[in-house]
Amino acid sequence: MIGLAEDLATRGYAAWNIEYRRVGNPGGGWPGTFLDVAFAADYLRILAPTYSLNLQRVVPIGHSAGGHLALWLAARPRIPFVAHNSPLAGSQVSPSSSYNEETATPTPLALNGAISLAGVVDLELAWRLNLSNGAVVDLLGGGFNDVPECYVAASPAALLPLGVPQVLIHGTSDASVPLQVSQAYTKAAKAANDPVTYIELEGVDHFDVIDSNSSAWAITIEALQKLVGQGKEQMNMEEKISNNT
Repeated sequence: MIGLAEDLATRGYAAWNIEYRRVGNPGGGWPGTFLDVAFAADYLRILAPTYSLNLQRVVPIGHSAGGHLALWLAARPRIPFVAHNSPLAGSQVSPSSSYNEETATPTPLALNGAISLAGVVDLELAWRLNLSNGAVVDLLGGGFNDVPECYVAASPAALLPLGVPQVLIHGTSDASVPLQVSQAYTKAAKAANDPVTYIELEGVDHFDVIDSNSSAWAITIEALQKLVGQGKEQMNMEEKISNNT
């Protein structure tokens, strides 16, 4: 994703290519991978003054497993309502400035949308399809029937509606993550009245979508511009309301 981050930076976007503990790393998988990504998002509150970041225009973009995590970041506020005993809903997520000692729960950074590039956005479906030879089992520590509570807290599909715009971009020639995953998620999101856009790219494979010189990336930039523009419109509206009160 470094190439994509560099491309975003040249276009004038503040881009942060975050890393996290993965399956096989000490502390990776459940719940460390999720805690790392959550902490990184919340840490933007600390970075914002130094880099003049507008936190009303934050949009995560992720590819494949990262596409899952991008949408999961948007889903985080829903976790306490569907899996209140999950470690992902507790104080372990982030010791950020928004930490509330009385309730011992963090306030996740509000996002203006999320973009998934060929993302594994439905972990239960990915488990049933046995994607990447059981990668979801390795991530969550078991199958859906073994640790259903982990799937509820970790899968964007299980946390619908997310309440923010979501864009799913997927190529028809993807041999790693089937179109079915994004299609099923889009159908479920629409049924939940979530603002979701599904873009299917003919002849595009799993890695074309992260080629900064590809037409697929140009489409991603267009989607990002719309999401960031919505944040700007919301900010302007809030300023007008503030000025009129």
